[in-house]
Amino acid sequence: MAIRHDQAIVLRSYPFGEADRVVVLLSPNNGKIRTVAKGVRKTKSRFGGRLEHFTHVDLVLYEGRNLDTITQVAVIEPFPRLRSDLDAVIAAGTMVEAADAVAQEEESSIRLFLLLQRGLKALEAGERGQDLITSFLLKLADVVGVAPSLTQCVSCGRLEDLHRFSFGGGGAICDRCQVEGAVRLRDGITDYLAVLADAELMSLPPGDDRLSGEARGIARRFVEYHLDRKLNSLAVME
Repeated sequence: MAIRHDQAIVLRSYPFGEADRVVVLLSPNNGKIRTVAKGVRKTKSRFGGRLEHFTHVDLVLYEGRNLDTITQVAVIEPFPRLRSDLDAVIAAGTMVEAADAVAQEEESSIRLFLLLQRGLKALEAGERGQDLITSFLLKLADVVGVAPSLTQCVSCGRLEDLHRFSFGGGGAICDRCQVEGAVRLRDGITDYLAVLADAELMSLPPGDDRLSGEARGIARRFVEYHLDRKLNSLAVME
């Protein structure tokens, strides 16, 4: 039993007992942590409003056997602007849901934490559109070690005629290779995805309405395949 400091982004929370909440957070040093906020559902709670979803917080935790107890919390970044835009809230929900799905407990998650933080900052700065989610999902795949091959055929290594995509195979497929289950792509999609995979979330290149929707669909299906779960927030957005 000990008291420790930490910082984290609030992923989600749910009621616990009559007045408490379990708050699930993503910490850069400790991965996914499950905590309990005592009395937070009471109207006179000292810090109930500081533990809203997406908030970046500084914490003092009392370590317990099953759940750590939050004893102090201070807001580092509340991201107030994104909360006033429904599309931004849904996009943030998708980012948080995907990060929650891959985060591990008691494991360093610095890259994942920084990716989620950058995604939320991009939304707060006013970045919108399908390409932001596409870029985030491709970067998430890279963080967990399953980034798709987008600039060469995942089967033979060829750099041209990448007109198909295999979710199970791991990326783009050229016209010469036959891979079961590969889907046909619109011309230019693989190049478009490759640009978004490398782009900074805060400064994405101009979008292309002809390609944005399909690109996001490919990124979504790829991540869902490798997570073996649906991203419900993204389904709501679509």
